[in-house]
Amino acid sequence: MVRRQSMRPVFFVLAMTVFVAASGSGLERAFAQGVTIRQGYQTNIWGMPTYYLLHSGQLEKRGLKFEEFAVASGNLTMQQMVARQVDLGTYAGQSFVIGHDTGKLVAIAQIEKVGKSACVSARKDLNLAKVAQLKGLKVGNQAGSSIGNTFVDIIAPRAGLKKEDYQEVRMNVNEMVAAAAAKSIDAFVTVDPYCTIAEDEGIAKTIVNMYEYDPMPVYMAATPEFVEKHPAAVVDYLKAWLDVGKDFKQNPRKTSDVIYGFFTSKGYTMSRETFGKAMANVEMDIGFPADTRTYLQQIAEGLLKEKKINAIPDWNKALRPEFMTKAR
Repeated sequence: MVRRQSMRPVFFVLAMTVFVAASGSGLERAFAQGVTIRQGYQTNIWGMPTYYLLHSGQLEKRGLKFEEFAVASGNLTMQQMVARQVDLGTYAGQSFVIGHDTGKLVAIAQIEKVGKSACVSARKDLNLAKVAQLKGLKVGNQAGSSIGNTFVDIIAPRAGLKKEDYQEVRMNVNEMVAAAAAKSIDAFVTVDPYCTIAEDEGIAKTIVNMYEYDPMPVYMAATPEFVEKHPAAVVDYLKAWLDVGKDFKQNPRKTSDVIYGFFTSKGYTMSRETFGKAMANVEMDIGFPADTRTYLQQIAEGLLKEKKINAIPDWNKALRPEFMTKAR
């Protein structure tokens, strides 16, 4: 009896050691398998890498399931995440900081840089060349979006324009080219492919490319509940992204076909040449750059000054680079 009692603790320790070892490898992957991701993305060029991810087979390859939530712009995805209707979604720094402020959203990766794909355009017949010339005109803007905030808070003031100097017409980015063609607005703040479509069809002319003000990195954000409940799935998800990044660099024809197919399925009639110009403005850059905190700190200071957030985020909570580190 004494011998049996003395062996029980030893057996328990050995069993726990085996369990812990398994948890660090195969068991973690088993937990990741079968997780369903509610993925949000915008239907402009910024969201197309995410669309490609969902249709690349890379998630299924890792046992991950998904549901798609497509909207006109990233700030709408952010709002869905704050309401906990979506688990993951991409948007630029302004929307991310606001999302963290209102919903404790966290960044798990940088996906791309899209400053070259965002523009302030004016109707071609108006022959405008400067932002200052928008004074007294109707400007289409998706209020609350990252590009909308950049125009209102940075671009217009630097051109000497106050908010009352122009008439903001609130609309979704995918409605602006048609509105300009109908002459119901004079200018607009939008993203590709709409910038390039407007140029190529002779409807509008770009007067400012936003890259001059901001390279606009786009972040993959997640709800804090999702990353805490499914850490292994988050790592597998980012591994899928790293493989998608390789596709964009090594097999651009494949990625182009999938994304072009998305736009044509939605009724867009843009040529391959126009589409190619628009996609060329997106710089795929999947990772978690060392300067992320510094960049977002500047964004947050501007938003706090404009009273669009309540406080500067605690970056140790808002930024979660450890998942990308594990994925690599």
